Amino acid sequence: MTALTIFYDARCGLCSRFRRWMLGQPAYVLLNFVPYDSPQALRLCPALPSLRADQEIVVMGDDGSLWQGAGAWVTCLWALYDFREWSLRLASPALQPIARKVVHWISTNRITLSRLLRLHSDDDIKRQVTDVTCDTGTCALQPF
Repeated sequence: MTALTIFYDARCGLCSRFRRWMLGQPAYVLLNFVPYDSPQALRLCPALPSLRADQEIVVMGDDGSLWQGAGAWVTCLWALYDFREWSLRLASPALQPIARKVVHWISTNRITLSRLLRLHSDDDIKRQVTDVTCDTGTCALQPF
């Protein structure tokens, strides 16, 4: 496998922050992030709507393999140089149930966590950058 496509929620601050963090990490494979509700996502993975991608992260390998939830998180860690060892630990039978519970809790509470941690989504940032006012002769970004 040489590439992963990570379908994420571009409206979620936590998901968007995770995307930016992953892109800043050295990786073994190419990482492609696609908003789960975009036309591109549907073209790449027609089964995506039935996978509850709005509730849990979905990852697709370039060989067509699909992971969701805890398996998707572990796959993302597997792709990163500094976290592959952790991915193998979390995939072990002893830690898999714990990883599932933690990932489920994070997925269920991701919007609340985003607000509490003041994490801005990719959509928020895009809106702020494109919503520039220049009424007074001086341009300014709108606050979040």
